[in-house]
Order: sequence, then C-alpha cells, then structure tokens
Amino acid sequence: MTSAGRDAAETPGRVHGARRVLHQVLAPACVLAAVIGIWELVVRELDVKTYVLPAPSAIARTTADNWDVLLPNLRVTVEEMLLGFALAAGVGVVLGTLIASSAVFRRGVFPLVIASQTVPVIAIAPVLVIWFGYDILPRVLVTALIAFFPLTVNTVSGFRAVDPELIRLFRSLNASWLQIFRKLTFPSGLPYIFAGLKVAATLSVIGATVGEWVGADKGLGYQIITDTSQLETTRVFASIFLLSLSGIALYLIVSVVEWVSLPWRHSVRAKRRFELAMSPLRLGESPRASGWRSRPEGRQIR
Repeated sequence: MTSAGRDAAETPGRVHGARRVLHQVLAPACVLAAVIGIWELVVRELDVKTYVLPAPSAIARTTADNWDVLLPNLRVTVEEMLLGFALAAGVGVVLGTLIASSAVFRRGVFPLVIASQTVPVIAIAPVLVIWFGYDILPRVLVTALIAFFPLTVNTVSGFRAVDPELIRLFRSLNASWLQIFRKLTFPSGLPYIFAGLKVAATLSVIGATVGEWVGADKGLGYQIITDTSQLETTRVFASIFLLSLSGIALYLIVSVVEWVSLPWRHSVRAKRRFELAMSPLRLGESPRASGWRSRPEGRQIR
C-alpha cells in the first residue's frame, strides 16, 4: 500500500479516537462546568441563603475546612460500600448461575428473587439492626440487598443468551457440563456480568447511605442526618459530593477490570474499525483496481 493510502486508512481511526475522547471526557466535563458555573452565578446574583442552597465554591471550602471530620466518615462508608458490593457480587453471580443452569431452581427461586425487590429495603433495615445490632454487618447487608438484584438478572440473561448451536457443538465433542460452562457459557456471559457489576457499583453507594440512616453512629450517611438537623447545608452537600466521588471511583475500577478481563471484545472492535478503514470503497479505490473480488454466489462460509 502506498503512503497516501496508508495515511487515508489511518485517518478514520484517528477521527474515531478523537470523537471517543470528545464524547466520553470533554463533553461531560463541559456540561458539568456549565452547570457549576450557572449554579454559582444564580446563588450569587439572587443572594440565596447558604442554608437553602450553598454555592459550589462554598462547598469546596467547607470540604477542605472540615476534612478532618469528613475523612473518617468517608472511610467508614467506603468500607461498607466495598464489603456490600463484594457480597452482592458473590451472591448475584452464584445465584444467577444456579438459576440459569437449573430449570427447577429457576421456576422455584427466580420469582422469589423478583418478589424480594417489591419490599422496600429501608423497611427491612430496622429489622436487620434489631437482629445484628449497630455494628457494620446490618449496613453491609442492606448494601448487598440493594445491589445484588441487577447483577443476578444480568448473569441469568448472559448465561441464557449463549448460542444453542455452540452448546450442541460442545456436546457433540463429549464436553462435560463443567467444560461447557468454563469454555463457553462463562466467557459468553462475562459482558453481561460486568454490566451488572457497574450497576451494582453505583447502587452500593445508595445502600451504604441508607444503612447509615437507619442505624449508625458514623459514616457519611450519619453525618448527613446530623448536619441536616443542624441546618449545616453546606457540609451536607460536601458529604453528598464525597459519596458521588466514591460511586464514580468504584464504577471506574469495575470498568478497568472489565477492560483487562475482556481483551477479546476490544480486539474485535478494533479489527472491525481497521477493516472498515481499509475497505477499498472507503479509500476511494475501485474494487477492481485494488484486487478486491466479490464472493461467488451460492457459496457460503459455515
């Protein structure tokens, strides 16, 4: 290929990469900056009272000034969040695997799993406090109860979405159930599992906060309740800001693990983009000039 053709082939990939950066990083950052700027302007121009709606600059100052108070509570909440997320991940994947693998288990248990989500977790949390006390365990259980459902459903959907033809192929080669699960079902369901983990990562922040509202003497959720009763609205927003950062951080960690664990997904996408960029029609060449020939009719690749 000539240098001009090579440059033309690389151009679509560069443009696509620039667009991805723009969409995933710059665009949300610009929107966030605009929202913060408008928020700051409205509070200053309308002279809104601090206990009603503090300005973003005041929230930043309060976060820095009260860091010695917020940091210990942040550590407690993050610990609850991580433990609840880990418990939800383990229970969700195991339960989803059993539901997807056994028709009897699916008919008997899956409706109960769905019905469990109709009961408000905030109504169950006081009962957990009565059973297990004011230790960290009730808050971890509340976090797991909120976060496990989407992971369970995604695991079931991923394992049941495997192509039946591939399963029959493995069985024709005398593969055992464990071999089919290890070589086919589990790898095929991993994208679904990671999608559920991302949802569970954000829900775990909500679960930890709700658990602290019901029964706790420390944590950002407890700090929010205390500051609200004292009209310390600025510090309430500071706690909310730290909770949001914790959820975003856990989501990004799951995304990085997904990227490392599923390299084949990204390689397939990169191959498709490369093939699209190398297409003779995209490069402005005629099919005959590039040596490209269509597949003879009537011939199929199986």
